[in-house]
Amino acid sequence: MSVNQGTRAYDAVIVGAGHNGLVAAAYLARAGRSVLVLERLGHTGGAAVSSTPFAGVEARLSRYSYLVSLLPRKIVADLGLDFRLRSRTISSYTPVERAGRPTGLLVGGGEARTRDAFARLTGGAREYAAWQRFYGMTGRVAERVFPTLTEPLPTRDELRRRIDDESAWRALFEEPIGAAVEEYFEDDLVRGVVLTDALIGTFADAHDPSLAQNRCFLYHVIGGGTGAWDVPVGGMGALTDALAAAARAAGAEIVTGHEAVRVTGDEHGAEVTYRTADGEGVAAARHVLVNAAPQELAALTGDTPPEPAEGAQLKVNMLLTRLPKLRDPDVDPREAFAGTFHIAEGYGQLATAHAQAAAGRLPAAPPSEIYCHSLTDPTILGPELAGRGYQTLTLFGLHTPARLFDGDNDGVREELLDATLAELDAHLAEPLADCLATDADGRPCIEAKTPLDLERDLRLPGGNIFHRALSWPYSQTDTGRWGVETPHPRVLLCGAGAARGGGVSGVPGHNAAMAVLEQGA
Repeated sequence: MSVNQGTRAYDAVIVGAGHNGLVAAAYLARAGRSVLVLERLGHTGGAAVSSTPFAGVEARLSRYSYLVSLLPRKIVADLGLDFRLRSRTISSYTPVERAGRPTGLLVGGGEARTRDAFARLTGGAREYAAWQRFYGMTGRVAERVFPTLTEPLPTRDELRRRIDDESAWRALFEEPIGAAVEEYFEDDLVRGVVLTDALIGTFADAHDPSLAQNRCFLYHVIGGGTGAWDVPVGGMGALTDALAAAARAAGAEIVTGHEAVRVTGDEHGAEVTYRTADGEGVAAARHVLVNAAPQELAALTGDTPPEPAEGAQLKVNMLLTRLPKLRDPDVDPREAFAGTFHIAEGYGQLATAHAQAAAGRLPAAPPSEIYCHSLTDPTILGPELAGRGYQTLTLFGLHTPARLFDGDNDGVREELLDATLAELDAHLAEPLADCLATDADGRPCIEAKTPLDLERDLRLPGGNIFHRALSWPYSQTDTGRWGVETPHPRVLLCGAGAARGGGVSGVPGHNAAMAVLEQGA
């Protein structure tokens, strides 16, 4: 579909039909604004899509982003989205070998069961009591911080007063998160489970003085005011399909195959030059909202680009004929894989993996975590697969910065995947390879994406899933009132690289729309 050229200007042109761009489009169209969304790819959704990556296999996987925590219910309600989330019954399972026998820590299934699991692993009640205190603290912070994400940015002092807990402020906002983890917990495995939320997509040590790990941790524990990570029913594409439908129903025009190549403007308005298979065109607007990384924004406007971003993760999608059996005889695989299954993520293991990657080597024991979407939401599987007991697995690897793949992305990807699966196999009673389904061509149903693959496929700079380092959820010198403003008065950044961006939240899209509506004409 092509935009009708030369007929009229729009109130808003949005560059990029990922979930944030679609949120902005739906809000603005519902407010009576004329809206055009330009999408480079042949489909909407960006990284929040469901797709069938395995030939001839009816399994719609959340190929890139895969869980939801930061999406405010306010956005779902405001836009009337036909979209549902399901809670996972188990929070996590972490296997380990102690005293020569396989065991692990299962978190979830009720307070009594979790307390008993901590006692079996650690031999006492101390670690579970510390767990309750620590997550009681983060829960109180979440209740106070999460509602601010869809409000104008508070100042640092305003947010500190709102949290009203100096020890929590120090632990999360001022000191490296490693200090709090070590203060609260003694067991290496428990420490590692806690720390992982500070490292998802962020290459940092527990004691990194930049506090990049603290910002990552904060966004992982405040979602919904509880920190819960839920499964999108129908896969992640169900959300972006609902958003696209809501935007179109409100009158927004969405066109695919339209690549923005230049944005110009002044205090009165802006123009977007775009390219299609048929040539170039120009769309004029009162406001332009760019749902792309800050580096892409700079390329469009001709500004000096920000510091390079770097991703640090391995994403693996799999389809199995059955879940593998575990070496730990006390845990059912249907529970272990229903939550987050932590692999090689003890506290010491995470520190070693970071040090090895920082020195330019792949981690010898790559840390990663897995979950099974289809246990909570079997609708992503075709009836035949579901009836035969097939299951999906999603793996997210840590501490694999993009620099490690320079020069030989394919070779390093294969080496890292083999090493990662070997760490998983160490906790299984049968090789994972024996459980992998095959596609119509007889190939194993497994695909892996490195940071360089994500940069190529989605234009994520350096494969960084947050577009750049996460920001604090308070105002700083360059953030503006809503955290979406740019040096160009009629151009806003509505992607994950905006303040309070990152994750599947819709927050930057909402906030950019609010900034436009506040400006009026």
